[in-house]
Amino acid sequence: MYFPTSAARQLLTVPALPDVSPEPVLCFEASPRKSLFCLLTKSSLTVWRVRPSAPLAHISRSETSLIEHGDNTAVTWSPDGSRIVIQTTMSYLILVTVDYVPDASVYQPSHMGASVQRNFLPGPGEGIPLQLLSLALEGVICAEGQVLSVSPRKNYIVFSTSSPPAVQRIPWPVYDESEIEEQTARRSLMGHDTWILSDHELPWLLDPDVTVTKILHSISGVETWITSDGRAYFVRLQESRHSEDFSELDETDKISTPNQANGLSRPSTDSSVSQPHYHWEGTCIHNFEVPRWVPKQRSSDDSSGRLSSTYIEPRRAVAIAVNARFSFIAVGTQSGSIEFTSFPTQDGPTPTPKVVEVPNPYDRSSGSVNAMEWSSDGYVLAVGWTHGWAIFSVGGRCLASGFGVEDHIDGDRFQDTFMHAVENLFWAPGNFELVVLTPSGIKPDGQVFVLPFAKSATTCQHSPDNTRYAFLQMDDRALVYRGAEQPDMSVINPESDVWQHIKIPESYLATNWPIKYSALSSDGRLIAIAGRRGLVHYSSTSGRWKIFSNIAQEQAFTVKGGLLWFHHVLIVAVEISKSYQIRLYSRDMELSNQNVLHREVLMSPVVILSLVDNSLLVYTSDNMLNHYLIVPTADTIKLHLCGSITFDGIIASPSAVRALSWMIPNAQKRLGDPVDDLAVATVLMVVGGQLVLLRPRKSGTQEVNYDMQIFAERIEFCWIHLRGIGALENSLWGYDGQNMRVWLNALAIESSGSADEPSSVKESVSIPLDFYPLSVLMDKGIIIGAEHEAATRMNLPFVMFRHATSSHLFLHHVLRYHLESGQVKEAVTLAKHYQNLVYFAHALEILLHTVVESESFVGSEDPSTSALPESGTLTAVIEFLDHFDASLDVVVGCARKTEMTRWKRLFSIVGNPHALFETCLASKRLKTAGSYLLVLHNLEQLDENNKDAVRLLNCAVKAQDWQLCRELLRFLHSIDDTGKALRHALSETSLVVQKGDTVP
Repeated sequence: MYFPTSAARQLLTVPALPDVSPEPVLCFEASPRKSLFCLLTKSSLTVWRVRPSAPLAHISRSETSLIEHGDNTAVTWSPDGSRIVIQTTMSYLILVTVDYVPDASVYQPSHMGASVQRNFLPGPGEGIPLQLLSLALEGVICAEGQVLSVSPRKNYIVFSTSSPPAVQRIPWPVYDESEIEEQTARRSLMGHDTWILSDHELPWLLDPDVTVTKILHSISGVETWITSDGRAYFVRLQESRHSEDFSELDETDKISTPNQANGLSRPSTDSSVSQPHYHWEGTCIHNFEVPRWVPKQRSSDDSSGRLSSTYIEPRRAVAIAVNARFSFIAVGTQSGSIEFTSFPTQDGPTPTPKVVEVPNPYDRSSGSVNAMEWSSDGYVLAVGWTHGWAIFSVGGRCLASGFGVEDHIDGDRFQDTFMHAVENLFWAPGNFELVVLTPSGIKPDGQVFVLPFAKSATTCQHSPDNTRYAFLQMDDRALVYRGAEQPDMSVINPESDVWQHIKIPESYLATNWPIKYSALSSDGRLIAIAGRRGLVHYSSTSGRWKIFSNIAQEQAFTVKGGLLWFHHVLIVAVEISKSYQIRLYSRDMELSNQNVLHREVLMSPVVILSLVDNSLLVYTSDNMLNHYLIVPTADTIKLHLCGSITFDGIIASPSAVRALSWMIPNAQKRLGDPVDDLAVATVLMVVGGQLVLLRPRKSGTQEVNYDMQIFAERIEFCWIHLRGIGALENSLWGYDGQNMRVWLNALAIESSGSADEPSSVKESVSIPLDFYPLSVLMDKGIIIGAEHEAATRMNLPFVMFRHATSSHLFLHHVLRYHLESGQVKEAVTLAKHYQNLVYFAHALEILLHTVVESESFVGSEDPSTSALPESGTLTAVIEFLDHFDASLDVVVGCARKTEMTRWKRLFSIVGNPHALFETCLASKRLKTAGSYLLVLHNLEQLDENNKDAVRLLNCAVKAQDWQLCRELLRFLHSIDDTGKALRHALSETSLVVQKGDTVP
């Protein structure tokens, strides 16, 4: 899904300014929109642009300020990006304003001629001028107590302190007289409040004798606290009802100062008694049991947050990353482990955390977790440890990692220090780059690295066509897997270079980076790309891109909701001037507003598009599913609205829908009116990480209701096969981070229709994979995927990354399911679709070998009882193999790769190996007969004169198969060191006479 590629870029973090002494970077922080980030040293602050990576502004504190307020320790941005808050060692908060100067650039390019300018074209995202901004000191806030964590909000600043342990809130300062009335209203709602951490004010704390070490507030609005005892909480600031919360408090308590601790919140002295009061509500999301032998002490007395000087809780939370798109949390612990936990429900049980496996093949220490961040699409988690880094998928699979380097390197020249330690990290816009900060080393410069990634196009748009081919996006190109069009052996050969690299026009990416959507046509020949504004499309047949010739038309709209190919017509969901449309463009015409084939105006923005045959499914943010028919006419092509249906009460969050499809009953397809399709269709959705099937059911009033079936949780990759190969029609394939789970006939509406069926459905087949799947090649019987590789060289100071193609046969897994269910006929029907593949016999051999080994394992536990069911499966497998010419080769191939202790069971069902040998001789399958000869020898079924070997040798001589003759003679020589068997065989044949030469 996400794979590091090429090599990391190293940024020189010391500004090229006079009188600026080099200082190590303490930390960095990305702006809310991730287009900027700031670097903090103990005395200065520098704001950088992410793309192109360049410093825009720098501010240094004076010596007087450092003495009075202390050195810098941490930095955070305000939600609107207009302020930066610096935390100091002496518990001061320094406010820095960020002023954006419109129509002004930081750097002035030198004047170059047209011929020279052609050699210096801007790269992706480098066509927009570097906007001028200035940093100015706004003021200093003195906080009572030691400041532990700061979290700026839209109208106020929230921070936690120790001595006393509390959470405080203060409003932003305001200076413009025109904002006095607004600020007065704001202060009446959000004044200076203090909440002391105690049983009275925060009764939901499991241990109130703590401090809040980290306050984290995500863009989605989810707020989390990490306390000094290592627990984590979801929290929310709620308005208290005055009559209930304060009826028992006396008048003195109501007007108490912020320094007192007698109420739910401490309003400032200038607040009126009637103003609303607020309190915190919380739920523990990460808990653990402390051993009884650990003495209890006040955690707030220890600024490090450790429970005891002699005991460190390994599950103590040190970092949290909230994934609102998939509704779960990642918790990083003191010991370096990662735990995934679902969002808690109000009435449900406490979710059980899932510990993610961190690969460490060389048993190197990872250290504590330093930083974690989810990509903006929610699919991957980047983690930085004290001694390494890794990327995990939402299902918990490690996609890439680095805990040092494997090969010997030149330590003095090696620059990629992020392979050994990471202090902090964040994803750049578009998630094509990971920006990491490493600890300061010998050199105070070069602590920031930018690691490029290639990612699956399904992370942006999970459409059926994007899952039909392995389709990757990079920062400046698209990668399409072409192995499906190659010979069979090229597909399974990992060394085959079957990826087509398609460069995106620089003129488009320079101003419209990053890529937001990518779409591939059903035949894989047409590609459409949409960035920040506009779109472009490409044909691999002509090798040409088409772009808007009118830049104003391109910049007037942005793609929102996705884009799809219907033959040569591109269907696009756009937003233009706060209105929403579906547009149709033709590949054969130039891109312009005048060449739009059709415009369909919508009332709400599109969440996702999906195409099934000639039906366009449009799901919008108002929780409506619209069904359009694509109607070609003599001159153009149009969309015809057939119906709409709401999913209110079924889908709680429309923005969480990731994939969409449906299936129409066969009777409706043949005889029904398309207007009624929506009322009878079974709808399949991926909502967050849940794979959901919605079956329609009409009530007495003819109103359509839906029965929901949840197939699986945390599904990352989903593929739907509606038609084609036998028993695989209507099959559903989902990847959960560990296994490819297959539901055969899952979308067959006629098969089941009870209203009270269970809410979850177990998969038919589970296929374990040791790589990340990207596509299912149904006609090849193969799952295609990729895995990352890292390489170092002694003569290179950096690490090189690439992704390697991997494949896995799925045919034997599906066949085994049918045979274990006694469905031999269905298995034969399915296998006949693949019998012409080069590796078909190999797949059957894997099937037989798997069943033989599993039967042997079960039988070894209790041969009298457990072996009988499995022998039934083995009998079904042998019956199945008899339908194919390769059965004799499959049996002997499996036998030669299996321990001899399994042969008795195998041949008791297959038949006497000597009879199989005779069958091979009769059918002139001499090489197969030679393999059976080895089996007969091991079973001691050859006579003293080796008549069977002599007969086979005579047949080989007659067929002039000299290679087989050579192997048979070597076999006879190996079983009898005296040479008697070899001389006897030669005397029985005319081999020496015919060749006129000695025996080799």
